[in-house]
Amino acid sequence: MVDHARRATRPGFLDKPTLRGERVLLRPVTVDDVPALLPMFRDAEASRLTGSHGDGEPDEAQIRTWYETRGAQDDRLDLAVVELTTGNVVGEAVLNAWDPGNESCGFRICLVPGTYGHGLGTEATRLIVGHGFEELGLHRVSLEVYAFNPRARRVYEKAGFVAEGVLRDALLWEGERVDAVVMSILAPEWFRHRGRPEAAEHGPA
Repeated sequence: MVDHARRATRPGFLDKPTLRGERVLLRPVTVDDVPALLPMFRDAEASRLTGSHGDGEPDEAQIRTWYETRGAQDDRLDLAVVELTTGNVVGEAVLNAWDPGNESCGFRICLVPGTYGHGLGTEATRLIVGHGFEELGLHRVSLEVYAFNPRARRVYEKAGFVAEGVLRDALLWEGERVDAVVMSILAPEWFRHRGRPEAAEHGPA
């Protein structure tokens, strides 16, 4: 049975929080973050790993317009990932494709080149996904990751996402057809391990 009174008192997607971890801070993304985020749009490897087909140099004016409007969106949450030790904006983490009837949404994260491999993406994933379950009352958060991006898949697995199936030949990239793995995490799973499934599995030493 759904507790409608409790659901009504929850913050919605129009509420743009600031979430703090040990390595990163997530805060509402703004147009002022565009210079720091532009390397994501200009990096050929980032485009390949996200399956972003582009037509040359990204349009900075369009990108600025996009980020100018993120604060007004009531069906998605776009947060800048800020590295605490430097104060630099190193990427973005997003809850999108909200389906209120089914209490579910999508998730994506992208970091600027040169910031991978330091645990920033894993912590950012845990922070925003935890907000989705604990504050927004979501039941399911899902994503797709391409087969040629095992590093990203490992990040998602470390945060508790589970592979559900494969979208065969979902991407055509430079003549190669690439599968996409569908992954998700459910609220009961999150509340069991809080984004640390390996620690929960092994228990206290």
